[in-house]
Amino acid sequence: MAHDEAQSAEQVRKQVREGYAGIASGAAQGCCGPTPCCGGDAGGLATQIGYVEQDLAGLPDGANMELSCGNPTALASLRPGEVVLDLGSGGGFDCFIAGPKVEATGRVIGVDMTPEMLSKARGNIAAYRQRTGFDNVEFRLGEIEHLPVADSSVDVVISNCVINLSPDKPQVWREMARVLKPGGRVAVSDLALLKPLPSEIREMVAALVGCIAGAVLVNETRRFAQEAGLTNIVLTPKAGYVDSMTSFNDPLYQRIVAALPAGSKASDFVTSLDVAARKPL
Repeated sequence: MAHDEAQSAEQVRKQVREGYAGIASGAAQGCCGPTPCCGGDAGGLATQIGYVEQDLAGLPDGANMELSCGNPTALASLRPGEVVLDLGSGGGFDCFIAGPKVEATGRVIGVDMTPEMLSKARGNIAAYRQRTGFDNVEFRLGEIEHLPVADSSVDVVISNCVINLSPDKPQVWREMARVLKPGGRVAVSDLALLKPLPSEIREMVAALVGCIAGAVLVNETRRFAQEAGLTNIVLTPKAGYVDSMTSFNDPLYQRIVAALPAGSKASDFVTSLDVAARKPL
């Protein structure tokens, strides 16, 4: 990576880290962003995008910070005994849902680059243990482009509305392929573009932290996964998520809609995307 590109990438990471540090500390909130959202109903968004009440009821208080754009744990069809890695684990939302599914013989590892998020997630472990009886979740500080995880050690990689924040997405996909065991699988929910965004939206820092400006075209996601060596790639766009955000009157999405060409809506450009893939045997 050239010096200027490296500098730009680090600036993106700094913006994202600061934005999510604010969310972790309670200074800001958001559905994939540092703006109030969803009328303060932490369960409202989660149930709309496919989480079931039974999973949500067992979460430690505060683990659901409305930062989801899909349900990768459901997409993954997790099984007892599996090792699961969550990229950009935040306060531990998906990790604490995955833990009971892999049971005592399994393991869930969350990786996040924001120390404040890591502290929040680790602080939730005691409540998770008490509620479930499992001691199978851990959290590690690290960047998703440089995972603190051994080669070929993970059965399933999940991620929820995070990869689009990375300034080096091909490297993230290479890292996923590296840490997966042969035959291991990817189950990612992310935001992707159906067509390029207007430049004024791409330049909004709030939109970047809100998972929008950093998103790439659906076909680019497929290419990144293929070039990383993954196979059996299935991409499932789910436009309803973006329409839900505008119906919740989320301020970030209202700003984005205002910047779109006349007569357009956010879901004309952006979709929630479920990505499933496998590492060859």
